[in-house]
Amino acid sequence: MDYFNPILWLAAGLIVARLISELGLSQLNRRHVLAHADEVPAAFKEIMAPATYAKSVQYTLAKGRFGQIADAYHALVLLLILFSGFLPATFHLFTNHFGYSAWAAAAILFAVGLAMSLPGLPFDWFEQFRLEEKFGFNTTTPGTWWLDRLKGLLLAAVLGYPLLVLILKFVDWTGDHWWLYACAALLGFQFLMLVLAPVLILPLFNKFTPLPEGSLRDRLLALAQRTDFHARNIQIMDGSKRSRHSNAFFTGFGRLRKIVLFDTLIQQLTEPELEAVLAHEIGHFKKKHIPKALAFSALSSLGGFFLIAHLARQAWFYRAFGFQFEPGQIAPTLLLFSILSGAVMFWFSPLAHWWSRRHEYEADAFAAQVMSEPHSLIGALRKLNEKNLSNLTPHPCYSGFYYSHPSLLEREQALTQTAPRAEA
Repeated sequence: MDYFNPILWLAAGLIVARLISELGLSQLNRRHVLAHADEVPAAFKEIMAPATYAKSVQYTLAKGRFGQIADAYHALVLLLILFSGFLPATFHLFTNHFGYSAWAAAAILFAVGLAMSLPGLPFDWFEQFRLEEKFGFNTTTPGTWWLDRLKGLLLAAVLGYPLLVLILKFVDWTGDHWWLYACAALLGFQFLMLVLAPVLILPLFNKFTPLPEGSLRDRLLALAQRTDFHARNIQIMDGSKRSRHSNAFFTGFGRLRKIVLFDTLIQQLTEPELEAVLAHEIGHFKKKHIPKALAFSALSSLGGFFLIAHLARQAWFYRAFGFQFEPGQIAPTLLLFSILSGAVMFWFSPLAHWWSRRHEYEADAFAAQVMSEPHSLIGALRKLNEKNLSNLTPHPCYSGFYYSHPSLLEREQALTQTAPRAEA
C-alpha cells in the first residue's frame, strides 16, 4: 500500500474527525447532565421522585462513558482495516481462488462484512449483560442473545447475499447504467421486506398474540375506526423477553397492516395513555411520514449508487486503498463506500434528526387533536421517560446530532401549545 497517498489520509481524517466530534459531544452532554444532576428539573418535580431522577442521571452518564470507549474502539478498528492492507489482501486471495464472477464477489463482500462485525460483539455483549443489566433493563438470556445473532446471520445469507449477486450482475447486464437498476432492485427489496417482515421475519424473533377481548381492545379499535386507520388486528409482542424498555408501532401495508404493542407498554400505561400512544403512531401514518421517509431513502440510495458508479471507474480511488484496478469490478468500491460513508453522513445527521423531530411534533399534535386533549399523551410520555430512565436534560448540540425524538420537556411544551386547538 502507498501510505503517503492523500486519499488514504483523507479517509483516515474523516474517521478521526468524526471520532473527535463524537467524544466532544459526549463530554459536552456529560457536563450538561452533571450541571443539572443535583435536583429534578422544575417541570418534573411533582411527577418524578428524586431517587428515580438520580438513577436516570447515572444511566445517562454510564451510557456516555461506554459510548466513548465504543466509539474510539470502532474508529481504531476502521483505521487498522484501512492501513493494514486487510481488504485488498482478502480480495486478492478470494479472486485468485474463485475469480471475478458476481457470485464470488458477493461472497467476498458477505465474508468481509461478517469479519468486520466480529470485533463489535464484545461491546454488544457488555452493553446487554453489564450496562443494561446493572440498571434493570436486561431480561434476555445468553442463549437468546446468541440465537438472535445466528438468525440475523442466516437471514443476511438467505436474503442479503442474493441481493448482492443481483446488484453485481447488473454491471454485466446493463453496463454503465447498472447503478440505476441496482437502486431500483434495492428499493424493491426494501418494499418487499416491509410487506413480508410482519408475516415471515418478525415472528422468528418474537411471539405475537392477539390483544384479548376487553375495554382496551374496544378502545383501540374505536380509535382506528375514528381515524380511518384500517388494520388487520392488534397484537401484543413479548418485548419483555429481551428488555424492559417499551414501544408501540404498526407495520405492514394494506390487509397485512397490524398494530403492535409491547407487553411492557401495556403494563406501564393506563388505557387512555395507550390510546394516545397509538394515536401518535397513527399520526405518522396520516401525516404521510412513512412515504416521505421512503422517498428520502430512495433519493439517498440513488445518490449513493451514482457516487459508487463514479468511483468504480476511478483507478486512483482503487490504488489509494491498495486495490488493483479492474474495469467493471465494483465490489471493492461497494465495500469501501460502506465503510467510509458513515464518517461523511455523520455530519448530515443533525439535518436528518431535525426532520425526524419535526415529524414527531406533528404526530404528537395529531394525537392531541384526536384525543381532544394532550394530557393522556403527556402522561404516557412522562411514564415512558421515567421507566426508560431517559435523559431529561440533554445538551442541545448532543440531541441535535443523536436524538431522532425531541426531549420530554420539548414535547410537553409543544403539546401544551396545541391544547387550545385540540379542545376547541
